[in-house]
Amino acid sequence: MSDNTTRNTITSLFEQVGKGADTALLSTFFSEDVDWYIAGDTTTVPWIGKKTGRAGVAEFYEQIRAHITSERFEITDILTNGNHAVVTGNLASRVNSTGKLIETAFAFDITVNQGQITRYHMLEDSFAVANALHA
Repeated sequence: MSDNTTRNTITSLFEQVGKGADTALLSTFFSEDVDWYIAGDTTTVPWIGKKTGRAGVAEFYEQIRAHITSERFEITDILTNGNHAVVTGNLASRVNSTGKLIETAFAFDITVNQGQITRYHMLEDSFAVANALHA
């Protein structure tokens, strides 16, 4: 797979997320057996951890939208090598229940095969995310 296909898939996904696309549409960017993982304390932060299939992807977007409001999501780089990409940037999100602001750098480790995302791992300051959920 070309770097352009990988980049275009990722760019399209993040554009749709930014537009508030419905979770059914967002889940179509992912393979049914996607390797999805966001590290962190799953007992405190309901949207992180391992998700399974497109249903898990949809669940993630439903959970995150219920719990936080995005104030800023900036991609600084999309580095591609064939079907593999690393996406870096910064985000700021407001926790709806506490009003606390989460500000963190992030990195996504993404693999795209046949136009679908098959690996989606996110690294962020999970300690800050968990702390922001406590009143």
